[in-house]
Amino acid sequence: MLSITHETALNLDTSKQLLALSRKEPNARKRMRLLAVSLFFEGENRAKIARRLNTARGSVNKWVSSYLDNGLEGLDNKPYSGRPAKLTEKQQHQVKEFVLKHTLSDNGGRLIAADIQEYISSQFNVNYQLGNVYRLLHSLNLSWITSRSKHPKQSVEAQEAFKKVSSVNDPTHPI
Repeated sequence: MLSITHETALNLDTSKQLLALSRKEPNARKRMRLLAVSLFFEGENRAKIARRLNTARGSVNKWVSSYLDNGLEGLDNKPYSGRPAKLTEKQQHQVKEFVLKHTLSDNGGRLIAADIQEYISSQFNVNYQLGNVYRLLHSLNLSWITSRSKHPKQSVEAQEAFKKVSSVNDPTHPI
């Protein structure tokens, strides 16, 4: 006859709770950690868990230990800083001012990423790939899509005169 001890029942209950949390977890990495710990509480050994989840046994060891030491907080994603920015905050602000100034210019022409890349290189002696220029613009809450600027030879008077010319194709124009 099979007897279930109190400890085994608690482990199965914990396993079910972790499995339920993993189904609701949007972050795939944390979901994997929750599944690993859930399988551990079901009685699986760590090597089998690693094979089943297609991950390293050392990772499973770390996740289980972290959960046992810190609870659910031990399975949270750790902050990672990434590579530091090549431009300082002040320099990034200057780039944003440069872009905004040129979008409002009446001189015509269109500002493209290559122009911004050249500006950064000449002003700050920092080289950016075009893809990173777009990423920088995004981080500055700017879009790389530009509006059509005014042509330098554009004449407002010629436009107003053209609007006054009658058109046979205009349905609102009386014949």
